[in-house]
Amino acid sequence: MGDPHEEDKLNYDPAEVARLYANIATRSGELLGKFLEHKTDGPARSMADELGISKAFFEAWARMLTDPFRLAETQMKLWQDYWSLWQHSVLKLMGQDAPPVAEPLRGDRRFKHDDWQNNFMYDYIKQSYLIAAKHLHQTLAGVRGLDEHTAKKVDFYTRQYIDAFAPTNFVLTNPEAMRETLATGGQNLVKGFANLLEDLTRGNGGQLKLKMTDEHAFKVGENIAVTPGKVVFQNDLIQLIQYTPATEQVNATPLLIIPPWINKYYILDLREKNSFVKWAVDQGHTVFVVSWVNPDGRFAGKTFENYLNEGPLAALKAIEQASGEREVNVIGFCLGGTLLSTALGYLATKGEKRVKSATFFATLLDFERPGELEVFVDEEQVDALEKRMEERGYLDGSEMATTFNMLRANDLIWSFVVNNYLLGRDPFPFDLLYWNSDSTRMPAAMHSYYLRNMYVRNLLPQPGGIVLNDTPIDLTKVEIPIYFISTVEDHIAPWKSTYSGARLFKAPVRFVLGGSGHIAGIINPPSANKYGYWTNETLAGDADAWLKDAAQHPGSWWTDWSQWIAKLAGEKVPARVPGAGDLKAIEDAPGSYVAMRAEPSKT
Repeated sequence: MGDPHEEDKLNYDPAEVARLYANIATRSGELLGKFLEHKTDGPARSMADELGISKAFFEAWARMLTDPFRLAETQMKLWQDYWSLWQHSVLKLMGQDAPPVAEPLRGDRRFKHDDWQNNFMYDYIKQSYLIAAKHLHQTLAGVRGLDEHTAKKVDFYTRQYIDAFAPTNFVLTNPEAMRETLATGGQNLVKGFANLLEDLTRGNGGQLKLKMTDEHAFKVGENIAVTPGKVVFQNDLIQLIQYTPATEQVNATPLLIIPPWINKYYILDLREKNSFVKWAVDQGHTVFVVSWVNPDGRFAGKTFENYLNEGPLAALKAIEQASGEREVNVIGFCLGGTLLSTALGYLATKGEKRVKSATFFATLLDFERPGELEVFVDEEQVDALEKRMEERGYLDGSEMATTFNMLRANDLIWSFVVNNYLLGRDPFPFDLLYWNSDSTRMPAAMHSYYLRNMYVRNLLPQPGGIVLNDTPIDLTKVEIPIYFISTVEDHIAPWKSTYSGARLFKAPVRFVLGGSGHIAGIINPPSANKYGYWTNETLAGDADAWLKDAAQHPGSWWTDWSQWIAKLAGEKVPARVPGAGDLKAIEDAPGSYVAMRAEPSKT
């Protein structure tokens, strides 16, 4: 490995090591007790293939073996690449420059340490892994004769396997971890094992709850979700927050924000510098936000219809009481936008003019191609999920979090495995990752309805395909102005699919494409001056045609939306003080519902 770096000198504190060993012994005993308790008290679990992974791969292997010539051709290409790597290595050992045979994809941060390029051994390990990964992925992803859903499942889980066995995830093949081990006399591994035990303890011994940030660095209502306001209404499912005005006059038409109940609302109100809520208040809007309850088993029977009635419909009535305004501009984020669309369809059919305009943040309405989440949703998996939800009355928040993290496994799983367990470091304080770790549960009845009718059957785009409150939901009847913002790297609501959803409306729609992904692309304040966005005044043809003729702009799409909503915000009126109207203040923002944390289940 050559001469060690200056920082690689042995440097460790024996007292700290002793403390860590004592901590490990204590935690190990606690975890063993919890594990035995789960085995005794919890329901027995079979090793059934609930996700259909084994079935998919058996089918793929069977199809592959029926084409031995193609399999032999694949093996030949693999050996050709390894022969090229051997030649490259010989030339490099002889001190000659040789172009690499395999290189990481752009944006792959796993191999950023200098040793991956400068150290012969680690360079060989890296390229050997990348060659094997490429051929394994191409072989399994290119199997002929599989149905589309099985092919996507094989492709997805092959990539999960490849990512899991990256050399960066193991001490002996990770140069940064090896240097840290030499520098600390192995103290990093002891600390890493203590971190692992702590994560198992946080998961009640039944699961690994990977720590992504310093959870003691943030507290809701103290240094995140701090925009001042009052809870002015609540029912079983929501608290409605009205924010304190920042201007002497405000727009006459209030602004309601409906976040997804799959996460907590304060993604829109993290800290002052990146709070969409505060920014909207500063623009002169009277802002109301729905804060969803974090349900437990008592909410098992709450349906999607309940979420419509006790969510947006109840909020609209409450806002009229608080402000005197019957019509409201409404924003729906992700799943909150899906619910908003059903509210719009319901109100349009009933002939009720309660919403002046609608804005959708990264929202799927047409679920025909929902991206990689499709891998987790089919009849067999929904059946298995429903059985699990029946045991508790809800879907555990950690299960949803794991699903989303798998979509970006290297960034949201393996990078923390390396940092926390191999390097023995504590994760960096990061408000967005704190929010990401603050998961919420899903009531069994509601979540089952959502998965089956949206993802599996894709009924929302069909006029009358969904019936709520005995009213057929028909999005083609919606006639109000609509703003649709999606993001180019979104892995949860792919922008080309959201574009299809935007075209379901007969109303005038402004579609905007932002940079980055599902969260960072939406929470993109103008002060950051990042990413940029695309606009096209027409909404015709497919998504690729739209983008081809779109104009690109620097900065944040927030400014574009602000100009659009200003035409629909009404005249200026004296600022409204939360609690001063017919709805009295119940408690200070952010309220009590958002403080309910979802502890890991023991089953």
